[in-house]
Amino acid sequence: MILSAVLKPVAALLLAISMPMLPAKTEAADQQVLDGIAAVVNGEVITFSQVRELIGAREQALRTQSKGGTELVEKVKELRLSAVNDLIDRQLILQEFKKNKLQIPDYVIDDHVSTIIREQFGGDRGAFVRTLEAQGYTLQKFKDIEKDKIIVQAMRSKNVKNETIVPPQKIQDYYEKNREEYSTPEQIKLRMIVLKESGASGRKMAEEIRQKIVAGAEFEKMAQMYSQDSTQESGGDWGWIDRKTLNEDLSKVAFGLKAGQVSRVVELGGNCYLLYVEARKNAATKRLTDVHDEIETKLLQQERQKAQQKWIEGLRQKAFIKIL
Repeated sequence: MILSAVLKPVAALLLAISMPMLPAKTEAADQQVLDGIAAVVNGEVITFSQVRELIGAREQALRTQSKGGTELVEKVKELRLSAVNDLIDRQLILQEFKKNKLQIPDYVIDDHVSTIIREQFGGDRGAFVRTLEAQGYTLQKFKDIEKDKIIVQAMRSKNVKNETIVPPQKIQDYYEKNREEYSTPEQIKLRMIVLKESGASGRKMAEEIRQKIVAGAEFEKMAQMYSQDSTQESGGDWGWIDRKTLNEDLSKVAFGLKAGQVSRVVELGGNCYLLYVEARKNAATKRLTDVHDEIETKLLQQERQKAQQKWIEGLRQKAFIKIL
């Protein structure tokens, strides 16, 4: 969707918002009267249409996927309340921008729109305008929406210090607590033949196939000829699996095999199985030195998110907010 255009780096925008802001006219109140009010933030309203615009697609998807009933009603309520709170935060940031008499020059917005046209529409301004019209937007409205998005992003960055340093011990602690995140379990590359028949006849057929494989027949070809499951066409190929992929009994047999070894006939649940391990990978855990920068970046992002939330909470504490 066009409104999800990626914003340019904020660093340049922070310079642009340092200029005094000129008084601007407010939109006509008539439009607000025609729309329901979802919330009031320091005397400025957030309308139901703004909420619908923000979550319309997600709400429709929710209704399509759900069977309805009380659970759907509660999920829709949560979605709408979350949207209202996001819009409240946005409104508080825009008000703080105005309060500080800051301004983003028009050329910044024009350049931003030009970038969208160039990167998303191959420079075809006509196609861009037609897309706006199809979505019910005028060019000016689109610019206003993008300007607000730039302001919000710039203000968030401006009010969160970048000098945050993550202590080495905190990185070490995160690594120790989340080793699984950086570990790869033992894996095998497996092929399997499944015969949907057990008892004497099933065992006999499976054993005959096994003897052919032991004598030199390719397991893949035997699976294509005899296997009776969904992997038949691919020669019984299960790809790389770990111990959790198969049920416990089959997994025990499979992971007990060496690379290039075929299993005995396994009878289970009315089927007969032959398993073949093509290759093995031992369990491995990345060293802290290999993932240090990744963990540091993640923890820095967490700290910045906390700082942004603290800033927003400060704005909320000083504001008059009423959700209707």
